[in-house]
Amino acid sequence: MTSAIKPPPALIHPSENAYRRLLVAMFLAGVATFAQLYSTQGVLTEIAREEHVSASMAALTVSATTLGVAIGVIPWSFIADRLGSRRSLMIALAAAVLPGFAGPLIPDISALVALRFVEGLCLAGVPAIAMTFILGSVERPHHLGAAAVYISGTTIGGLSGRLIAGPIAELAGWRLGVLAVMATCALATVAFVLLLPRTARSIGGAPARGWAALRDHLRDRRQLAVYAIAFLSMGCFVSIYNYLGFRLAAPPYLLAPGIISLLFVAYLAGTWSSSQAGKLIGRLGRVRTVLLGASMMVVGVAVTVAEVLPLILVGLVIATAGFFIVHAVASSWAPELARTGRNQASALYNLSYYAGSSLMGWATGFVFIAWGWTGLAAVVVAAVVLLSLALVPLRARTTH
Repeated sequence: MTSAIKPPPALIHPSENAYRRLLVAMFLAGVATFAQLYSTQGVLTEIAREEHVSASMAALTVSATTLGVAIGVIPWSFIADRLGSRRSLMIALAAAVLPGFAGPLIPDISALVALRFVEGLCLAGVPAIAMTFILGSVERPHHLGAAAVYISGTTIGGLSGRLIAGPIAELAGWRLGVLAVMATCALATVAFVLLLPRTARSIGGAPARGWAALRDHLRDRRQLAVYAIAFLSMGCFVSIYNYLGFRLAAPPYLLAPGIISLLFVAYLAGTWSSSQAGKLIGRLGRVRTVLLGASMMVVGVAVTVAEVLPLILVGLVIATAGFFIVHAVASSWAPELARTGRNQASALYNLSYYAGSSLMGWATGFVFIAWGWTGLAAVVVAAVVLLSLALVPLRARTTH
């Protein structure tokens, strides 16, 4: 009646060739996902100008995608339980390619927003599954290093998406810029599928347990605290990058789109800081490491209020490095706190993370329009203070 359950594959050790293939594959998954997610962010000023829409409407091309991710992460956690994590990751990346290419080919901005939402639904499978896939595939404590490589891939993806789209948009329009990003992501997806080792764990499960796990996580004060950190930190981060370009495109700076896209080089600070997060946890513990990252975000945003362009750039680098410290710690915290239902714990984290990106990234546009950059910076600082208060339930019992 019931077929025998195969034992799971052995965990991968860093001495194996499969470990190196896994690192490269997960790095490419991060690149492909995040280059697509934020491919329009580097050309928002061009979208607003060419399509004759407001800054908030242009920002919807980012928010719609991240909203799709926020909505999609929980369904993808159940798909991974049913099909296995490895197969689900491949399906998610491959499915995103079609709406990703179709969006910039359609002339109507509303249709673009709708397709970006569908693209986000597809891409949701990667952040929903990636961290638990790594935690379940690699021997401890080496899984933390593998997770850091994936996070580094997300920073490079976010950076490359903006850097590719921006200069091309200046020469040939924002649509060709976004299409160039998609071509890069399609190649990364093919390489991911070819490199991901078959020995990596890909365990199916029972969705019924997943529903119980969701309920348990939503009753856990520590998990709720981590989800609040995800919502607020990502909301602040996306708000900064969504609207700083509009500030610098206006007088007295009047920077060209290609120059504005270079702002995203600051993501390299996040590539470095996320790779340091594991060492910081060992020295400071998780709570103090998140507080360090949050403090850097506050200092960085405060510096960007200055009118001098070099100081604005310095502030952006500091805030970016701080955010990625917070994210690198919190993204692995949720599944590690979970005794069961790790896919669901990670999915709820990502739901909060991308809900913050979508809702705050859109709503702060009205603050920027009404009160300028100073008003937006004040909202970001207030949100980071709330983020710090969310650490209180995590102080008593935490994992290192």
